[in-house]
Amino acid sequence: MKAMILEQAVLDVRPGQTDDFEVAFSQAKTIISAMPGFQRLTLSRCLERPDAYLLLVQWDTLEDHTKGFRSSAQYHEWKRLLHHFYDPFPTVEHYRQVDSA
Repeated sequence: MKAMILEQAVLDVRPGQTDDFEVAFSQAKTIISAMPGFQRLTLSRCLERPDAYLLLVQWDTLEDHTKGFRSSAQYHEWKRLLHHFYDPFPTVEHYRQVDSA
């Protein structure tokens, strides 16, 4: 299995904007998926809190996300498409797998 870093963010979308968010995310995912070091992503909607989503993105390295993507011109388009949907703004954390079953 290829080593990877897992980016995790809980996205709290403003009430009443989930449909528009999902359309915008469908566009935005083409931006992030073309970035160097990107492996895959999943976006899941919470059953208990339907305005909340879990974004998981797999990267080759931490720097592929924090330096490569976030300092790219493409990131500005990602921000334009998505950041106005969030309240509060999400905390993003990174993980390295230590075990699995």
